[in-house]
Amino acid sequence: MARCILGIDPGLATLGFGAVRTESKSMMEGDAFCHALDYGVIQTPANTEVGDRLSIIYDDLHALLDQVKPDLVAIEKFFFYRMGNTILVAQARGVIMLVLAQHKVAYVEFTPAQVKQALTGYGNADKLQVQEAVARELQLDRIPKPDDAADALALAIAASFQEI
Repeated sequence: MARCILGIDPGLATLGFGAVRTESKSMMEGDAFCHALDYGVIQTPANTEVGDRLSIIYDDLHALLDQVKPDLVAIEKFFFYRMGNTILVAQARGVIMLVLAQHKVAYVEFTPAQVKQALTGYGNADKLQVQEAVARELQLDRIPKPDDAADALALAIAASFQEI
């Protein structure tokens, strides 16, 4: 059975997204493989009012969900970074959750450590190790760029491992 999983790495300035399609190799074995459908970022201009930036995320995410039509979304569980950034990321994440609810799309949440564990077997893996695992799992010639898109693909892959 084929499934489309969209990973979302929340952010106000840059929101990463990555869509993968998982397909079972064998109904008996339960083995599956992933391949990348699309990845990139939704960016908002730095010198724009926060409300306008959230509106851009809202509109662009609606368009992305209409285009990708995911069966499941994997989103990074809210994690405290720098205090000044925390509220802005929380606001962007609220918009993401609203859009997912409006599209009636199921979602799962992962902490960064859970994603690292799923992709590398080590919950404290560094960013490069995770990015290399993403490229390997998706059989890509190079690490996906920008980093936010690679992080979103990692979320989608982690969700696909749960789906097997």
